[in-house]
Amino acid sequence: MICAISGEVPDEPVVSKKSGLLFERRLIERYIEDHGKCPITKDELTMDDIVPVNTNKVVKPRPLQAASIPGLLGIFQNEWDALMLSNFALEQQLHTARQELSHALYQHDAACRVIARLKKERDEARALLAQAERQIPASVAGAAPAAVVSNGKRAMEDEIGPDGKKIRPGINPVMIDELTECNTMLSAQRKKRQVPPTLAPLDALERYTQISSHPLHKTNKPGILSMDVHPSKDVVATGGIDTNAVIFDRSSGQILCTLTGHSKKITTLKFVPRDQLFVTGSADKAISIYHRFKLFAFGKRTRMETITASIH
Repeated sequence: MICAISGEVPDEPVVSKKSGLLFERRLIERYIEDHGKCPITKDELTMDDIVPVNTNKVVKPRPLQAASIPGLLGIFQNEWDALMLSNFALEQQLHTARQELSHALYQHDAACRVIARLKKERDEARALLAQAERQIPASVAGAAPAAVVSNGKRAMEDEIGPDGKKIRPGINPVMIDELTECNTMLSAQRKKRQVPPTLAPLDALERYTQISSHPLHKTNKPGILSMDVHPSKDVVATGGIDTNAVIFDRSSGQILCTLTGHSKKITTLKFVPRDQLFVTGSADKAISIYHRFKLFAFGKRTRMETITASIH
């Protein structure tokens, strides 16, 4: 028995009283609800014209592909391909999860290093603050005997002014007179000071013209903070805000090398011709020493920024 609509063995067979055709129950019910007629004869048909057929439950026959060895091999091949595709998708998901995990671990490690550095800086700041607090009472105790007089009265530390704030001792008139006298004396000496003969006169400076211009440092952080000229060679060294020191050969117009190593702007640099050394100081509180323009030593970080360097 074959369904007239699907062409397959029906699970719930029914027969039409008018045409005697066999249908699958769910298919014919849906067709009657939509069209109200027989799908084959096109006659009027209702659910009252449908009679169920009682049959024994039968096992559906195998598909044609499973009836031969080549068909079974094709089925197995399709299942194997589907399994391989699923395995490939799982491997891609695993790779993505590993990448996300490694990125998260890297961020965690970076955060731990930043936290450790901040803790170290906090401890150093606390130590400096404690040292300053220990030094302040000694300086206050040493200055306590000195009387600070204003309008004939002693201005005490605990004395409260009209605005409700404590009155702090200031510079007394005697010290102001001494500073004024020292300023007058230095100003007079400065006016009498002779101009060194090594300096170019003003009329010579007016005749100077620009011969060439060379962009030696990065343009995203422009600015040169220090410069030095080699005493025996036509070589110029410049230190910039971009944390680099550039060695420039003026005669050829070429950059000999760019020295890196500092993390902040370079504030000073010097040539040491007798030992072929080159020294740089930076705002990162460190000093670098180069031998033949190769890093020879990296100085210990100081408590304050390096402003200038002098060779002895």
